Amino acid sequence: FLLLLHKKKHSVHSLTMADVQHERGYQKQVGVNVGFAASTRKKAPGKAGTRYYKNVGLGFKTPKEAIEGNYIDKKCPFTGNVSIRGRILSGVVKSTKMNRTIILRMDYLHFIKKYQRYEKRHSNIAAHISPAFRCKEGDKVVVGQCRPLSKTVRFNVLKVIPAGASSGKGFVAN
Repeated sequence: FLLLLHKKKHSVHSLTMADVQHERGYQKQVGVNVGFAASTRKKAPGKAGTRYYKNVGLGFKTPKEAIEGNYIDKKCPFTGNVSIRGRILSGVVKSTKMNRTIILRMDYLHFIKKYQRYEKRHSNIAAHISPAFRCKEGDKVVVGQCRPLSKTVRFNVLKVIPAGASSGKGFVAN
């Protein structure tokens, strides 16, 4: 039994249709014709062979997981039908409790003219996060504005900077 378990742990897991199809509706990528003649199909880079992905522009690189992954997300800016336009914002992840959606906190300073001083303010923004990214609370994220994806979501995550990888001043022991 242990030998069998050991072999399973080190074997390469091949994807089945059940691994990708876990929603109520049939999950498919727009732009990829599954089941058509092999002569009309082009082979795209990646492990699966045929996978639609794009460059969102504005200097943001397409993640490797978006190119080689097997997830299907129609709201992903790299593999779905969403274009990034408008504002580019950054903030700190406050909550990751929702499915493919995060809440990020944006801190800013508001000037009070009477006292010639600033006060701290913040606002929370809901943003869609693609399965290509791994994110936890405290990470810094860069989001781009897109069309409304739901009642409250109008932004899409373009880049995740892990909490420990900040290049600013950290704690320095003397």
